[in-house]
Amino acid sequence: MQLTFAATILTLYPEMFPGPLGVSLAGKALERGDWSCETVQIRDFTTDKHRTVDDTPAGGGAGMVLKADVLSAAVDHAIAIQPAVPILAMTPRGKPITQERIREIAVGPGVTIICGRFEGFDERLFEARPEIEQVSLADIVLSGGEPAALAILDACIRLLPGVMGAPSSGHEESFEEGLLEYPQYTRPFEWEGRTIPEVLRSGDHAKIAAWRKQRSEDDTRLRRPDLWERHSGVRAQPASGERQKKKDMDQ
Repeated sequence: MQLTFAATILTLYPEMFPGPLGVSLAGKALERGDWSCETVQIRDFTTDKHRTVDDTPAGGGAGMVLKADVLSAAVDHAIAIQPAVPILAMTPRGKPITQERIREIAVGPGVTIICGRFEGFDERLFEARPEIEQVSLADIVLSGGEPAALAILDACIRLLPGVMGAPSSGHEESFEEGLLEYPQYTRPFEWEGRTIPEVLRSGDHAKIAAWRKQRSEDDTRLRRPDLWERHSGVRAQPASGERQKKKDMDQ
């Protein structure tokens, strides 16, 4: 029997969850009990009458910083709820999350996600709680960690057994094999003078698979050279003429 994937979200805005994850495939999975979502209001762990969660940055500067004492109390509470799950802190200073890490999280019992706000976290939180992973969604800045947390949860939920219809669907998506997915087409055959590639209408599954593999590799090499470099395991080399030119300049 598949155990429920339990998500615990530390946030100042618990009403944002499950949000869009309450509809479509994730929503149906939530109804079935494939996953659960519990929110923890960070403000509940304040000790002053004003329920203060942030303060001005040491050394001056704009904005406010989430307090280490308040966050640590909330984190310790979450650890008591789920002691054996990864703890992610959403922050632009974190390491970009990868599909490989998503797969690792999805096979476990769940995840705890801390949603940052304002100018971020007091750094001492991470020094005192080294089990917290600092992660980012991409090289963008959001108003808070909640949208990023929703995206990460969505990526995990779709990998849970029984959530997606076709078992092979997840393996053919972009990033699953370290490459972008091949282009997709559907009917009508001709649209605004553009037609579906003939190979996709050939019925020759070997040729179709080869075409898709080639397009996946070509598109990754052109659009995401960083992914291609990791996939191929070979750092991109300059053309022979450029190598010779550089060698001549170095001499």
